[in-house]
Amino acid sequence: MNLYPLKFYPILKERLWGGTKLGTLLGKELESDLIGESWELSGVTGNVSIVANGSFKGTTLTDLINRFPEEILGKSVFERFGKEFPILIKFIDAQKDLSIQLHPNDELARKRHNSFGKTEMWYIMDADKDAELIIGFKEDISKETYVDSLKNDTLTDLLNYENVKEGDAYFISAGKIHAIGAGVLIAEIQQTSDQTYRVYDYNRKDAQGNLRELHTELSIDAISYVKQNDFKVSYQQDTNVSNPMVNCPYFKTNFISLNKNIKFDVSDRDSFTIYMCIDGDVKIANDFGSISIKKGETVLVPAITGHILLNSERAKLLEITI
Repeated sequence: MNLYPLKFYPILKERLWGGTKLGTLLGKELESDLIGESWELSGVTGNVSIVANGSFKGTTLTDLINRFPEEILGKSVFERFGKEFPILIKFIDAQKDLSIQLHPNDELARKRHNSFGKTEMWYIMDADKDAELIIGFKEDISKETYVDSLKNDTLTDLLNYENVKEGDAYFISAGKIHAIGAGVLIAEIQQTSDQTYRVYDYNRKDAQGNLRELHTELSIDAISYVKQNDFKVSYQQDTNVSNPMVNCPYFKTNFISLNKNIKFDVSDRDSFTIYMCIDGDVKIANDFGSISIKKGETVLVPAITGHILLNSERAKLLEITI
């Protein structure tokens, strides 16, 4: 069983708010000036990632998991999620403001959409001067105040704005209202879910001149109306070790800054490991093979791995496990 580190073809998504940074800064081959997302690792139906390297080249992530469920996912991950890959990995370029939105939790998403909910985190890879995120409310509000703000077009007056810079990281729990502002390039780690409740879109129209659909009624019972300053992620940046960033029920994320070769024993991890290269370049090897990646690329290391070797003179990585 030759389950080497797996790289996948990016799935590029054109968006009303997209731009060109995925090409100019991350080296993606773009066929449009409105590419907003690069789905790096996805098991979402209709958007399943395809292996781009080695003997499994051309094989879908779903096919690999069907053949080697515990070896790819890990026994505990397989027992919890079955054969559905539980993480969706993206790079996002917001040339314009994204719509103001939120995501349902697991209970609501299962009831309404037969889906996982969506908890996510963002790592800021690049930000224009004065770029902002919207995360939560400025203060506690009532359901009635929220509904009135939608009717009166005053929702933006209630929201909390965060100035951002490269290296900042944020954790967005299900139910928290949020939006990525213009000029921000992020790495996103999230539950496998495409359930988004759009609540405000600046009255923008799509290419056909139509206002985009809003999900006002669905959002009312899904939103968190309490101000919570729990979203800014504080983390160390010590070199050549895994620095913890986020540890939630859906994923764990560490920050790694490399200036030499290091080796990790992961024989007891019982989970796949994902590396997103957010700066520099690195060669990633396990017991069965290796691959080199650069800034803007992502690799999945199967759970059957005993040791991971990271060889680099300069790189920054996000390390994601379950």
